[in-house]
Amino acid sequence: MTKIKLLALGVLTASTAFAANSENTFSLGAGVGVVESPYKQYDREVLPVPVITYESDNFWFRGLGGGYYLWNDDADKLSITAFYSPWRFKPKDSDNNQLRQLDSRKATVMAGLSYIHNTPYGFLRTTLAGDTLDNSNGIIWDAAWLYRYTNGDLTLTPGIGVEWASDKQNEYYYGVSRAEARRSGLNSYDPDNGWSPYLELSVSYRLSDSWSVYGTGRYTHLSDEIKDSPMVDKSWAGLLSTGVTYRF
Repeated sequence: MTKIKLLALGVLTASTAFAANSENTFSLGAGVGVVESPYKQYDREVLPVPVITYESDNFWFRGLGGGYYLWNDDADKLSITAFYSPWRFKPKDSDNNQLRQLDSRKATVMAGLSYIHNTPYGFLRTTLAGDTLDNSNGIIWDAAWLYRYTNGDLTLTPGIGVEWASDKQNEYYYGVSRAEARRSGLNSYDPDNGWSPYLELSVSYRLSDSWSVYGTGRYTHLSDEIKDSPMVDKSWAGLLSTGVTYRF
């Protein structure tokens, strides 16, 4: 199980929980995920996905992170947030001989602000966060517009969004230094900041007052700065996740 894939699943699980929970709740669940990574010769995998969510008037926990509300009402939710970002690159995890000559990239903890704005026509979800452990010293900004449709026990939440990554973020995870280029034979690469748009869909069905099943998916069109990296051989990344949850 590679950490880059666990991150993608954790982010999507967290965003799904954010869309689904608007009252004081605590739920546990489990599922499986299928992830397509952009790194060269990282095979598609089926992975276990734990689901833990908690929502109160002051605190929340979803996926790999949590936060404290600075503002929390029906229309607007602003919070300080921190989350573990296990996005890292381990050369030995690649089947590509050139990538196996590169330096590793470490996981980190990101912290910043998250904001939700609800309207009758959907809701805005956005997060701005930066590396706190002096690994990439990068910044990411994610913004999406989603619409939640409920018909009886069925809830559909489609969305469209974009993720911006700073030049330091892209350089750390997708750049190739001159020393790495000499060792591996890859071209050196120093990316700038970039925008990666995505489409997202979450589906949940309530089996009873406590039990629900869910499915989520995201398709991301990678920015040119990521696609042009010698470490990458795809123009897109995708993931699917499905499972069951129990609400207490």
